[in-house]
Amino acid sequence: MAIWLLLLLSYAIFPLYSSAISTTNKITPGFPSSKFIQPEQQPTKTNITSKLYKEKFFTQILDHFNYNPQSYQKFQQRYLINDKYWGGSSNNNSPIFVYTGNEGDIEWFAQNTGFMFETAPYFKALLVFIEVLWEVHALWGSKEIAYSNSTTLGYLSSTQALADYATLILDLKNNLSATHSPVVVFGGSYGGMLAAWFRLKYPHVAVGALASSAPILNFDNITSHLVSTISSPKTSGNYISAGSLSNWLGTAYTYTAMTDYPTPTNFLNPLPAYPVKQMCKAIDDPATGNNTFEKLYGAANIYYNYTGEAKCFDLVDDSDPHGLGGWTWQACTEMILLTDGNTEDSIFPASNYSYNDRLEFCKSNFNIEPRPSWIPTEFGAQHIHRVLKRFGSNIIFFNGLRDPWSGGGVLKDISKSVIAIVAKEGAHHVDLRFSTSEDPGWLQDVRKREVNIISKWLSQYYHTLIDSPNS
Repeated sequence: MAIWLLLLLSYAIFPLYSSAISTTNKITPGFPSSKFIQPEQQPTKTNITSKLYKEKFFTQILDHFNYNPQSYQKFQQRYLINDKYWGGSSNNNSPIFVYTGNEGDIEWFAQNTGFMFETAPYFKALLVFIEVLWEVHALWGSKEIAYSNSTTLGYLSSTQALADYATLILDLKNNLSATHSPVVVFGGSYGGMLAAWFRLKYPHVAVGALASSAPILNFDNITSHLVSTISSPKTSGNYISAGSLSNWLGTAYTYTAMTDYPTPTNFLNPLPAYPVKQMCKAIDDPATGNNTFEKLYGAANIYYNYTGEAKCFDLVDDSDPHGLGGWTWQACTEMILLTDGNTEDSIFPASNYSYNDRLEFCKSNFNIEPRPSWIPTEFGAQHIHRVLKRFGSNIIFFNGLRDPWSGGGVLKDISKSVIAIVAKEGAHHVDLRFSTSEDPGWLQDVRKREVNIISKWLSQYYHTLIDSPNS
């Protein structure tokens, strides 16, 4: 039984490429020397009990792409900043590391992106974490109003987010007299997609991008799609709809597969190291006998109640503690990440979900139709290896093959500077998390390699700055 669930989890959202590039065979040389980069110490864990950042706001224009009066409205865009280790701009043009915010509360993502805090003293970098547009509910008075109709939600898009980043970064550099300080952008998941696209769309703003677990190829049938939809009519106690139960179970299995980290974490929920293994143990528990529902519940309990503190579960809880509500809109407009299911040797029934289901949902909820081809049109995805080899540069694509989203990622090198780092045991943007003493060697090697690549980008930039100081 356990192997059936493991297969489902492995292929829950996307197929995992068999032609993966192992990181264990790619040990990189030491940090290259540079008169401009003089690390005071190797990256170490920042004291996370202290304040990691300061909250600031930037007066941002509502719509960068139209010139009607509505577009000129302003809102206060939140960003977080840490200048503890910044070497400043007056003499050495120390770098600025920017996190391209995801689909939620920027503090949540900042607190789970320890890689930037740990490398800041190494590079003497300024850290900036920018929140995306869906936190502009203050412009309309409340989040409920902002999310209530297509007129207000229409400003939530990837292109607007990238333009917001560029505007804020350039203004910040100007205010800090740091016009020659190089910018490197970082992001994980949707934020990783934005980081890669930002480097491609705004190469004059960012010299490089680390795009972790970014499924930029999962559009318009560019990759084969696999997903599972879990459905069970069985309930106990008070009546619970099959749909609610399905969603509750599906959330547990999908998110656990995504966050199958090698150390205990508290990102989505408190989870043990390698939680998928713990789910499999729960399914194999002889105490459940042949009761399929008990096995499903036991596995889900790892995700929802590993600490044992929960006494009951609310299967229709629609709370949004991390501010992710705007994603539903984007899933109906441009983020059409359609998937399918593999039910061979599975304890789950076949999924009948199709694009028409998405279309019906979006029309019913927002009175709009999705544009599944827009992202590949705007950013490119078809024949990406051929295309980026001609004009792309300085992008790291990290993917862990335990992450179901990895099937939509870039899994092989495109050029000498558009590099794929693939970790067989890796999970969803695990490389960006705070390091621990329990991190396996392969994860340490991944981070060292990323640091070395970024240092190479910066060294190249500084040498160019010497050769052409006024260009």
